[in-house]
Amino acid sequence: QVQLVESGGGLVQPGGSLRLSCAASGLFFSFYAMSWYRQAPGKERELVATIASPSDSTNYADSVKGRFTISRDNAKSTVYLQMNSLNPEDTAVYYCNARGARSGTRGNDYWGQGTQVTVSS
Repeated sequence: QVQLVESGGGLVQPGGSLRLSCAASGLFFSFYAMSWYRQAPGKERELVATIASPSDSTNYADSVKGRFTISRDNAKSTVYLQMNSLNPEDTAVYYCNARGARSGTRGNDYWGQGTQVTVSS
């Protein structure tokens, strides 16, 4: 059974930082492209950042470029999102996503349960 468990969310003041983690189990982690999405109240879910497999190349939404960094540790089956210079517009539920990127995993698509990030003074 595949599980993606996010952690690290919380309340932070504008200008502050948080690091989100997503621990994966039940899948061959290194075969999956990993992404972070977010969904703010009343808005559609949007892609924040992706780290590919096997290249580890990264892509970011324009709104977070230069502030957020996605990384992965295949030995720990964990993906991270370092978020700096947070502003109230970053407030959302953040979701981890795993998408199969290699033979035998293509078509697989898994989601975590989400972690709340609130940026407020």
